[in-house]
Amino acid sequence: MTCASCAARVEKKLNRMDGVEATVNYATEKARVTFGAGTAVEDLIATVEATGYTAKEPPPAHPGPGQGHLPGADGGAARGGGGSGAEAGQSEEADGLGPLRQRLTTAVALAVPVIAMAMVPSLQFTYWQWLSLTLAAPVVTYAAWPFHRAAWTNARHGAATMDTLISVGTSAAFLWSLWALFFGTAGEPGMTHPFELSISRTDGAGNIYLEAAAGVTAFILAGRYFEARSKRKAGAALKALLELGAKEVAVLRDGLEETVPVAELRVGDRFVVRPGEKIATDGTVVEGASAVDASMLTGESVPVEVAVGDPVTGATLNAGGRLVVEATRIGADTQLARMARMVEDAQNGKAAAQRLADRISGVFVPVVIALALGTLGFWLGNGSGLTAAFTAAVAVLIIACPCALGLATPTALMVGTGRGAQLGILIKGPEVLESTRRVDTVVLDKTGTVTTGRMTLLAVHTAGGVTENEVLRLAGALEHSSEHPIARAVAQAATEALGTLPTPEDFANIPGLGVQGIVDGHAVLVGREGLLVEWAMELPAELNELKRRAEKAGRSAIAVAWDGEARAVLEVADAVKESSPEAIRRLRALGLTPILLTGDNRAVAESVAAEVGIEEVIAEVLPQDKVDVVKRLQAEGRSVAMVGDGVNDAAALAQADLGLAMGTGTDAAIEAGDLTLVRGDLRAAADAIRLARRTLGTIQSNLFWAFAYNVAALPLAAAGLLNPMLAGAAMAFSSVFVVGNSLRLRGFQPVR
Repeated sequence: MTCASCAARVEKKLNRMDGVEATVNYATEKARVTFGAGTAVEDLIATVEATGYTAKEPPPAHPGPGQGHLPGADGGAARGGGGSGAEAGQSEEADGLGPLRQRLTTAVALAVPVIAMAMVPSLQFTYWQWLSLTLAAPVVTYAAWPFHRAAWTNARHGAATMDTLISVGTSAAFLWSLWALFFGTAGEPGMTHPFELSISRTDGAGNIYLEAAAGVTAFILAGRYFEARSKRKAGAALKALLELGAKEVAVLRDGLEETVPVAELRVGDRFVVRPGEKIATDGTVVEGASAVDASMLTGESVPVEVAVGDPVTGATLNAGGRLVVEATRIGADTQLARMARMVEDAQNGKAAAQRLADRISGVFVPVVIALALGTLGFWLGNGSGLTAAFTAAVAVLIIACPCALGLATPTALMVGTGRGAQLGILIKGPEVLESTRRVDTVVLDKTGTVTTGRMTLLAVHTAGGVTENEVLRLAGALEHSSEHPIARAVAQAATEALGTLPTPEDFANIPGLGVQGIVDGHAVLVGREGLLVEWAMELPAELNELKRRAEKAGRSAIAVAWDGEARAVLEVADAVKESSPEAIRRLRALGLTPILLTGDNRAVAESVAAEVGIEEVIAEVLPQDKVDVVKRLQAEGRSVAMVGDGVNDAAALAQADLGLAMGTGTDAAIEAGDLTLVRGDLRAAADAIRLARRTLGTIQSNLFWAFAYNVAALPLAAAGLLNPMLAGAAMAFSSVFVVGNSLRLRGFQPVR
């Protein structure tokens, strides 16, 4: 497929088949097809091929319940050239860029001297026109072949795109030049193109337009090459997702540990997970207790305490003690694999925005061809002779060939993306820009997006005349020996406040409750209130009230006691980023309604929302339900932007009309997003939308002026007044204008 209209054509043909529902995505070059028992995959492929394209069934990367290629299941008719999945997608993209680069290099090397000879009379030596023909022929045939092939495919199915315009214009210029050289007077020794910008009727038999044919091909190939380089790598999000899992696992067999690849794990196998290791697959804890950091998958910022009998999820991190887990789901049945399928489904179902140039070309091409035929008929009917009639008709086709049109999108995109990169904003490609203008709702993931994504000590409440530094010294020293994320938050705050901490003695970790030990001769307890109860201690009334308020706000309240008396309560939570309230104000100023979406509990979510100024909150949402939330908002007629950073956000980012991924997040989220915010600062989301909207506006103005130059020159061409130098100058000036207009994007500044 060469443009979004190709995808629309394939989709339309597939959906005309009985019992078939298909969505075709130009960006990923995949079709997702649901079909009934009376249809075979071969029938789908035959339909695609009859439409003028190629297709191949992808191998089932994640076969599981309800998947595969049984009657009624989802089949994939995808990827001209074959292959599927992340690795195949990347190699195909590389293979596609190689030939395109070769054609571009050839076109530029040969077109430059052709243009120079046509535009500079002093270079027009005897027989220069024949050298121009020799140099231009490979450009118009070999280098421009993708345009001719696409134009032929479009013509067979009654459609016209920008490829049609390029092919018709360059072919007309080249074929007319051949006629003028071999049958007219242009091939005579001493023929020159004087540098005249006057409007006058000329004898078409003495004019050649080889510089137009070669120059347009080179310019538009350059545009296509830069556009192809910025195109999203299909499947990269899935590859990033699947690489999150553990690669090897220590399986218990006959009482001994044996390290094997995760692929060899079977349901019922028991395996060991040490502190700091990833859990290999979904399972149930059969021995040990620990804290598991599942924020990557669930969005829950507080680690989950697990013990014997509790379920655990593959790819989550064991942050505490040693666990023995019995595998309950493996391979395609795991939550991670199901999330990978969700991302793929969301990407395939997301309609790619049709390129503006193709939409305009669909109307412009038939009009130009009709005008050329009308011009030919008018001059023939006027008795002006065949040569004059053909000269005017071909001139119409030549001036309509839009050099500037080919540069309109890629130059603005290159400048816009370059400026974005300087500001920490990465724009994936032109297909995402239209979405930025339409979005009216922005869904914000909480953990790592609005908040820092890590546990932080927010407050220290003391009682009985104890100082804050004393609490931090004793509690921090004890927590420094623990691997629990809450303990690390306390230890880090103590280290930042006091520097070095004393070394505890007799340290012990009490699973699910906290830690205890001797620090500087004091018997210290740090943990849940239940740990103090075991030692017959109670929190004073004032600390108990502060603990209750903290928990109501969704924060973790940690009790600290020493020498037989409860002396402090520590508030630990995922802190809101300092820039988040300002970012919300800027998003509202762009006409967006913010919604906070999180897997955390409602108390935490509402506390964060109130702090940053968000009114609508959707909390306690499972990863697979985030996609459903986005779909529900879209079904209500909203155009949704999604900002997230975790694996649990990847599918929702792909489903949203516009996905903004925080660059501090996971590879899966970054690959699934349309825009990436390198800084991890939510204010960059507002800047990214402003820049994308400005870039889109520049592209639209480029397209307008590119067509305006053509339309203005069409009457001259139809009247037979198109001087070759005037045509060349108009082409050059329109290109310079488009590039200059695009360069204005370099002045884009973020809001201070």
